Amino acid sequence: MKLSRRTIVLGGVALPFAAQAQTAWPPASIRMVVAYPPGGSTDAIMRLLQVPLQERLGTNIVIENRAGASGSVGTGWVAKSPPDGTTWLAVFDNHAANPFVLSNLPYDSEKDLDPVLLIGTAPYLIATASSKPYKSLADVIAAAKQKPGSISYASVGSGSVGHLAMAMLSNLAGVKLVHVPYRGGGPAMTDALGGHVDLLVGSTALSMPQVNTGGLRALAQTGKERNQFLANVPTVIESGYPNFEAYAFWAVFAPAGTPKPAIERMGKEMIASLREDRIAKQLIETQQVTLTLGGPEVLRSFVASQMKVWGKVVKDNDIKGD
Repeated sequence: MKLSRRTIVLGGVALPFAAQAQTAWPPASIRMVVAYPPGGSTDAIMRLLQVPLQERLGTNIVIENRAGASGSVGTGWVAKSPPDGTTWLAVFDNHAANPFVLSNLPYDSEKDLDPVLLIGTAPYLIATASSKPYKSLADVIAAAKQKPGSISYASVGSGSVGHLAMAMLSNLAGVKLVHVPYRGGGPAMTDALGGHVDLLVGSTALSMPQVNTGGLRALAQTGKERNQFLANVPTVIESGYPNFEAYAFWAVFAPAGTPKPAIERMGKEMIASLREDRIAKQLIETQQVTLTLGGPEVLRSFVASQMKVWGKVVKDNDIKGD
C-alpha cells in the first residue's frame, strides 16, 4: 500500500496522520504565523498571548512573521502546511477582502483553512488633522459636494478594509473622495498629521493614540453602535447613513484538516488567556477591541458575512489591491 505524507503505520495498520496528531498534541513546539510585519496590531496581540498560552499548553510557541501581499503570503504558506496541529495562522480584517482584490490568490479562503477563533472586532475611525477645518462627517461630505474630487483620504493600502469602507461611504453619500493608499499605518499617519491628506481611515489601534493627544480629530466611527471608549464620536449610521458598518477584526485559523481536538484545545486556551485581566484590559482599553471570543462556527459565519459585504464593494467599484 502506498502511504501518503499524512499516513503512518502503527502495529501493521495504516492510520491517518490526523489520528496520530490527536494523541500527540500539543507538540513540543508550535508555530504561530502572523501574516503581517512585526509591530502591527495582529503581531502585538499574538505576542501578548504568547507567554500565557505557552503556560496553559505546556509547550513552546514561536511567533513567525510572514508578511507580504496584504497577508496573503503568510496565509498561503499556512494553507499549504501539514494539518498536524503544529502550524497556526493569525490574520487581520483584510483576510475577508483579499479573495476579491488580489488576483491569483495562492489558496482558497474557505476550503484551505479551518476556522479556530474570532478574537474580536473594533470600529474604524474616520479622522482628520486637528489643523483641518472639518468638525464632523457632514462637513466633509458638504466640502466634497461643493468641490468634487478635492477631499483626499489616506488608508493603509489599496483593497484594505479602510479603503473599501470609504468607497462604500462615497457611494452612499454621492461624492467622490480621492483615495491615497500607503504601505502601512505609519506613513499614512505621518501624512495625515502633516495635513498632506484631508482624512485618515484607520483602525482604533492606529488612530486612538493621536486622537487622545490631540493630533487627530475623530469625525466618525464605523461600528453599529458607539464604542464605550469613543462615547463622544458619532457612528456613520448616526451621521445619516443607515446600515453602514465596517470593522477591523482579528482571528486565528489552521490548515484545513487539522484535528478537531487540537482546534478545540487551542481555541479554549486562547480564550482563557484573552480573559486574563491584564490582557483583556490592554486590548479593550488601549486598542478598543470588543472581545468576541467566538469559536469555529462563529468565525466561519462572521468571515462569510464580511466577504459578502466587501466582495460587492470591490465589484461595484472595480477595486484592485496593491
